[in-house]
Formats: sequence, structure tokens, C-alpha cells
Amino acid sequence: MYTFDQLRCFIAVAENLHFGRAAEELAMTQPPLSRQIQKLEKSVGTQLIERTHRRVQLTPAGQAFLHQARIVLASAQRAGDYAVEASRGRQGHLSLGYTAAAGFTVLGPLLTLIHERMPAVGVELHEMVTAQQLEGLDDGRIDMGLGRLAASPEPYAATLLHAEGLVLAAPEGHELLSRRHLHREDVEGHPMIMHSPQGARYFYDLVIKNFTINHADVSHSLNQVTTMISLVAAGHGIALVPHSASKLSIPGVQYRPFDDLRKDLVELHVITSEESASPTARRLGSILAELPEGLNL
Repeated sequence: MYTFDQLRCFIAVAENLHFGRAAEELAMTQPPLSRQIQKLEKSVGTQLIERTHRRVQLTPAGQAFLHQARIVLASAQRAGDYAVEASRGRQGHLSLGYTAAAGFTVLGPLLTLIHERMPAVGVELHEMVTAQQLEGLDDGRIDMGLGRLAASPEPYAATLLHAEGLVLAAPEGHELLSRRHLHREDVEGHPMIMHSPQGARYFYDLVIKNFTINHADVSHSLNQVTTMISLVAAGHGIALVPHSASKLSIPGVQYRPFDDLRKDLVELHVITSEESASPTARRLGSILAELPEGLNL
């Protein structure tokens, strides 16, 4: 099998049609250049260059081989360039996990940012609750997650990407919607659709911390905000959901903020593994950190 060095020698001779000039171009002497050409012809199995005292010319086989030799060397160069770019996170693949709520808030702007700043990176999306994202980071199914963490347990790193309020979602005509001012205590005694303590632990803990919940009033416990809103529309109770859920525009549901609740209570984080972050995940993390207005897209 011939080598890249032999191809470079052949191309130099073919382009100069002169062994002396080709040797000078390659910063070598003529004897080793001639040996490289001989080895190449032996590997190929046919004569590629005719050399007389007066001139050097390509054989028909050499003319055909020259085109392919250039392709092979260019391809090898591109492979090396691709590897370097991939090691810097500028080429390759990013597998991204996201929660349902992230799907109708920051996911679109984030994908636009990736397309603009990392155009050679392909993105694969996986809708997952945060617990599934942590599992996916552990087993390599995803490179980065958009999830919700009350704290950053090792070996994960979490960076705030977006913050919003927790609001009331109620069926149209519900008496709580008619109040001029809405407070947290007002939800007591009303049938409630609640977040699951297993599948939606972040929201469950957030609600329990900020509201007095009588579990006898809880009609359903669910993992996904979208399903909760659908049950609200069907009249099964009220729910406490992130403000961005109002973008779903599900008929039969209206939303109200609470006067006595912080407007940045619900946080969404970019989550990566400190031990096995991919180059593309590290690159995106650097881009997000450089945003002039911070990470709150």
C-alpha cells in the first residue's frame, strides 16, 4: 500500500514535470524523491511517470492517478481538520435532553443560537424529565440537559438559563380568576392537580415549600405540565404551573400570577456532566457564558 508521502512526491513531480524543482519544493534531494516514485509505482502496479534526459511526463495511467491522488490527500486533510474542529466542539454532534416546559420556552431560541454559532454541529433532541436527563448524562445518551435542579449534585454542573414565575392555571369561569388580587392562601380548599413527587420532584418541592397543600384536595398527580393543563381545561381542578405554560394556549384555561410570590421562582438550568462533558457541550457552555445579557434567554 502506498503512503501519503509517496502521493505528495508524485503530485509534486506531476505538477512540475521536473524532478529537481519537485525535490526543491518538497525540501528533499532527488534520489529519495526518485525512490518514493518507484515505490509508489510498485504499489500501484504500473508506470506513472516517464523520465528521459530531456523531459518528464505522465503516462496515461499517471494522468488518471493524479486526479485520484489529489482527492485522497484533500480528503485526508479534511479528516484532520474535522478532528481538530470536533475536539474544539465546532464540529460533530450534540445530544440534548429537555423538559416539556423548556420545549415551549427557551428551546427554540437556544437552537437558533446553536445554529448561528455552531453551524457544523448536528443536534438530536430528547424530551425527558430532569431525573431522566441525569441518567442520560451518566450513560452517555445525552451530552447536555435543560432541566430543573434545586441544587447541583456531583458530578453534574448546572448553570441558570431561564427564570420565571409560578402561576395559577384554572378553568375558565373559576371564581379565583375573578379576584383582583390573588394570594397563595387563596388556593386552599380547591380541587388541585398536583405535580408527582416522584416524576416531577422539582415542581412538587417548589409547590410544597410555597403553598399550604391539603392532600385531600389533590385529585391527580402528574409528571408533565402539558397533561396537567389539559386536565385543568377538562374541569378536574386548578394547577400551579410555570408562567411559560400559558404559551400553550389550550382552550378553556386561564392563568393568573400571585401577588405574594417571586416572579423568578422557577429556574431552568443547563446541566452537564463534569466528568464526561463532550466537546460540543463544553463549547455551547462557553458560548452561553459569553452572552452579553447573561444566560437568561
